[in-house]
Parts: sequence; C-alpha cells; structure tokens
Amino acid sequence: MGIKVNGKIIVEKYRNEIKSIINEGVSNGYRVPSIKTILVGEDGGSLSYVRSQNNLCNKLGISYDCISLDKDTNQKDIIDIIEKFNEDNSVDGIIIQLPLPKNLNEKEITSKISYNKDIDGLTDVNMGRFYKGEKSYIPCTALGVIEMIKNTGCVIKGKHAVVIGRSNIVGKPAAQLLLNEDATVTICHSKTLNLKGICKTADIIVAAIGKPGFVTSDFIKEGAIVIDVGTTMINGKISGDVNFCDVIGHASYVTPVPGGTGLMTTTMLIKNACSAWRDNVY
Repeated sequence: MGIKVNGKIIVEKYRNEIKSIINEGVSNGYRVPSIKTILVGEDGGSLSYVRSQNNLCNKLGISYDCISLDKDTNQKDIIDIIEKFNEDNSVDGIIIQLPLPKNLNEKEITSKISYNKDIDGLTDVNMGRFYKGEKSYIPCTALGVIEMIKNTGCVIKGKHAVVIGRSNIVGKPAAQLLLNEDATVTICHSKTLNLKGICKTADIIVAAIGKPGFVTSDFIKEGAIVIDVGTTMINGKISGDVNFCDVIGHASYVTPVPGGTGLMTTTMLIKNACSAWRDNVY
C-alpha cells in the first residue's frame, strides 16, 4: 500500500519561509507585496485557484486583487489592464488565469506582461531564460511537482520519469525540471502509442493530461511515484487525472486531489511573487 502525500504538511515549510521574508521586509519599512490577477469568464478550475490565492495572501499579509471580467471582454481591454499594472511600481506580480475563453489570443495576452512581474513564468523572456538555464520565473505547478517529488525522499537522478501532457505551463516545464535533476524523461500525450506500456516503465509519473481518473493501476510500475496535476471540475468538485483509490495499492507515493499539487502551485506562485517584490523594492 502506497503513501498519500500530504501537501498541507509540505507547503507549511515554504509558507513559513515566505512569511519570514515578508515580515523582515515590512519591519525594515518596505510596503507589503502586491499581486494583481485577471480572471476572464468563470472556468471552474480558475475560480478555485483564485480562491486559494486570495486565502493564502490573506494569511501571509500580501495585498491581492482579482479583476473579474466577463467572458466576452475583448482582447484590447484586457491588454490595457495589463499595461496599466506593468507601469504601476506598487504592483509586483501579474497573473492571467488560464485557460482564457476561446475567442481570446492567449499567447498575445500573456506576452504583454512585463517579464519582471510575470510570476507565472508565461512570457517569452522567462520561458527562454528558463530553457537556457538562466535566472527566471518558472511556471508554478511545474515547480510544485518537483518539490513534491523531492519531499518523498526520492533521488530523482537516474530515474525514468514519464510526463503525461505537453502544455507550456505544466508538461514541458515539468519535463525540463526533471531533466535538470538528471532524470531520463519521456513526454507522452494524446497521440502517444502504447501509453500504458511506456508508463509501466516509469519510476516517476506526472499526470497532467486533463482527463479525470485517466491513470489507473495498469499504468503503474510497482513502487512508482505518482504526481497528479489534474484539476477538472465535476459536479462542483475538483477531480484529478489519477484514479487515486486504484493506484495507491501499487505506487509508493501518490498525491491526492485536492490536497496535493494544487497547494504547492499556489505556494510556489506566492514564492515567486515575493522574489519579484524583493527585486522591486529592495
């Protein structure tokens, strides 16, 4: 029987570190960090993410504002808001909640964020620096994935890791971070042949495909670590990509949904925001 990874325990360490950084800055006369997030429409996963961002910022003493826009808001109006925040020196981090409605050009909108306020790591500048191994803001979910694997005590070096999903905000950066840790990485996706067979060879599986309950026990090598990044809203509840009850009997560690990578994602986002704040005000 595998171990359920307790995200609440893991994030507490990081949140205490963030709180200490903020307290030190404020005691030295600096203002508190400030984050602006833009939510377009009512995507269930995004609404949940915004709530968790707001709750965590309140706990840590960070100024947080969510600008909620109708799903029919035009592209220019969104870009105008971003550019206003870019020019506002009191704003440290800007977040665009993804996915955006299909009528909007996601790449163009995210590219308008100033790279030094891009705490989600979505701009071309941050992505380019990341893949070149330079200092950058890295997509928060991918950062959270690596931290959760490390917190199991697993030595990533030399392991075979399979990432199911190839998105720019999870799959690709998670694969790169695993490469940075000297894992041998396979990226799988909807067109992959023999997906189950490939997964059965993995020491580490990162499921980020957006299909609830997709990964079952017949994907799992005995003793593998399984990280579930899925956040699909079904009947008002968030569901992961992994059938937890089925997989837990074969894996060594499995992250739950909720209570797993979602907590880490929010925490890494705020960690990035604190880095942006220190660069901005110190």
